[in-house]
Amino acid sequence: MKKVLFVINTLGQAGAEKALLELMKHFSPDEYEVSLYVLLGQGELIHDLPRYVKVLNKDYSDASVLSGKGKKILKQRVFRRLFQKGALLKNFPGILCALADGLRRKKLGIDKLLWRVMSDSAWYPDEHYDLAVAYIEGGAAYYVHDHVWADKKMTFLHVDYRQAGYTRQLDQDCYIDYDKIFTVSSEVSRSFLSVYPECKGKTEVFHNLIDQEEIRRKAMLPGGFSDIYDGFRILTVGRLTSQKAYEIAVDAMYKVKNAGVRARWYVLGEGELRNSLQAQIDGLGLQNDFILLGTAANPYPYYRQCDLYVHATRFEGKSLAIQEAKTLGCAVLVSNCSGNREQVTDGVDGAMCALSAEAVSQKIIDLLSDNEKRHQYGERAAVSRINNDVDIRKVFELQSEKG
Repeated sequence: MKKVLFVINTLGQAGAEKALLELMKHFSPDEYEVSLYVLLGQGELIHDLPRYVKVLNKDYSDASVLSGKGKKILKQRVFRRLFQKGALLKNFPGILCALADGLRRKKLGIDKLLWRVMSDSAWYPDEHYDLAVAYIEGGAAYYVHDHVWADKKMTFLHVDYRQAGYTRQLDQDCYIDYDKIFTVSSEVSRSFLSVYPECKGKTEVFHNLIDQEEIRRKAMLPGGFSDIYDGFRILTVGRLTSQKAYEIAVDAMYKVKNAGVRARWYVLGEGELRNSLQAQIDGLGLQNDFILLGTAANPYPYYRQCDLYVHATRFEGKSLAIQEAKTLGCAVLVSNCSGNREQVTDGVDGAMCALSAEAVSQKIIDLLSDNEKRHQYGERAAVSRINNDVDIRKVFELQSEKG
């Protein structure tokens, strides 16, 4: 029986984590012994793992990393790890260099500076694996490269590498040693290869895996909007972070309301910007018009019940939320940015606009006033089929190659 190890940073309700669970389902327990190590030992999706997956974490919290309780637990875990195995001292010179570089480039991600520390302070397996998979950039990629013994190693990139603020200096060139590098879109590949051109021969696109039939089934379960409202419902699903540009969405909603359109904009997601966004909402008098719902165990009834799905973000790798919205026949509006451009054909199965309050609000007003166009977009999106088989074969082809 072949041994496979997956490593991911956290296991919360996010696109990469959901896609990982889908990938694991394709490893038969009759042929593979599948293990998972969650670098920071936290996330609620632990309960959705296939039953045959062995979790290697000895200390694990199922609290959401985005909830108040979960964020407190996560901060405590990170703080403790700073002082374990001398990891902070070992990486301190590199952190200072990366900090100076980030300030110079005006792209500073404190979390990215600490991924090396989190990797080096973690528990290390002493087993040998046939295949080790770092399913996300940052800590997981460093951990599999530095601390896992395996015949083959592959890694996945889920974000626009340059836009997200990663550099070769932060990575210490770890990607050069991987046997295969999978990116979730062609634009993610181009961004990554502009920094690592020597990795071109082993970099391929591997789309996020989703189970469309399961999404459609869950959409018909009880749930969704609980307020009594007969106007248009706009929905966005995603973490409350700078990448998702919600401050622009709030300003856009202010313009939509002032134009006399009866609509409410709902957001499913949590994150560090909740308080600042709520203050912006309150300041504009949008308490009943732009609503932060938090997270939902089953978001799919919300998609089914909305009139328009909007994903106006600064950058993406490949948004699972857009794929889910299209699967459920939503009329979709996206911003013209990396990742989004590969998922929506403007004027065919959705609409696209610039990322500004004026552009987003005007496109929303246009779409909400045209029922036929929204219906056409939704119909065309819903009939698209996602074939996971080609991508799944890529994983097993590498695993079967001789070292």
